Amino acid sequence: MDVVKRFDVHLVNLDPTVGHEIQKSRPCVIISPDEMNRHLQTVIIAPLTTTVRSYPTRVVCRFQRKQGQVALDQIRTVDRQRLIRRLGKLDATTATAISAVLLEMFTL
Repeated sequence: MDVVKRFDVHLVNLDPTVGHEIQKSRPCVIISPDEMNRHLQTVIIAPLTTTVRSYPTRVVCRFQRKQGQVALDQIRTVDRQRLIRRLGKLDATTATAISAVLLEMFTL
């Protein structure tokens, strides 16, 4: 099993999609914890997009010289077979911002 780590960015095939789900192959950040990533054949991802929206569930980021956002409103679980290749890793500041938004999203 390939090593997949939290906050790594992979090119992921998101098709087929339904309705308003983000589609096509695009960079996605792994947001599932490393403990899950070590044991499961699925990972939790959030797509990166250059379409900027002023949603509280979006985290501004810069990756491979492109400005965009991590779309935490579009998180989903995918099989590892959808991971095409690793593109890199998000910086610590962005990782911290993602964690803060996730905590806010899932705290009662």
